[in-house]
Amino acid sequence: MNINSNTKLIGLFGQPISQSFSPSIHNYLSKKYKKNNIYMCFEIEKTNLQNAAQGIKVFNMKGCNVTIPYKVDIISYLDKIDRNAQLIGAVNTIKNDNNELIGYNTDGMGFIKSLTDEGYDLKDKKVMILGAGGACRGIAVELANQQVSYIEIRNRSEENAKKICHVVNNNFASKTDYNMKPVTEDDLKDFDILINTTPVGMGSKDCPIDTNINPPKNLLVCDIVYKPHETTLLSWAKKNNLNVIYGINMLINQGLLAYEIWENIKTSYDDFEEIKNIYFNSLK
Repeated sequence: MNINSNTKLIGLFGQPISQSFSPSIHNYLSKKYKKNNIYMCFEIEKTNLQNAAQGIKVFNMKGCNVTIPYKVDIISYLDKIDRNAQLIGAVNTIKNDNNELIGYNTDGMGFIKSLTDEGYDLKDKKVMILGAGGACRGIAVELANQQVSYIEIRNRSEENAKKICHVVNNNFASKTDYNMKPVTEDDLKDFDILINTTPVGMGSKDCPIDTNINPPKNLLVCDIVYKPHETTLLSWAKKNNLNVIYGINMLINQGLLAYEIWENIKTSYDDFEEIKNIYFNSLK
């Protein structure tokens, strides 16, 4: 990578970000597509989030990604957000368009692509989502766009889960509800897909559900955590002979969509496969 006076900066805002794979995704894409960009991570304190957003303009950055825990809070400091992100109520991608900060959300679309690329048809499916943060918002809206029949959000607190249900129930045909109780064996019998959108399992052996549960045999289990590659949740699913979708698939797909927004180009499935190989090599 040849960094010079014309190099444009793209960043990642979040906390923590030290283990992020996003620089590998975007620096690879810039090299492949011959774009003079460099992608860097910035660990931001909440009290500095507004200053960080203004820094995108001050330093004439091309844009940035936003991750945990700022996908909702960042909206207050943007000039515009696109309709999809407005509906979701969370932003994970910002484009600096002639000194105007525009927010987008590629999380949900990236997650959906991870499933459809594997041949899954989501229409009329029943889905349980663990967690009610920014990633859940995006995924729930995009699942509703795919005409799932029912979404249940499991979260320890009511406020965020209730807001997401309100958005889906008032804008889509899919029905949505929430539950604050721990997941039981009987609960899972009614669902086709289980999705973990919490950070539980990130860099640890923790699991968002009781691993003594015996799940229904046709349950698809998805985790958006990508480090470790095989979380305790996915290990539990595989031990029970269930199909799984790994978190790295969503991360790469949402990253490809974000890069398309910044550069107005169309990425390919080859890009996905090549970046996935880079990820696996990083684990060795």
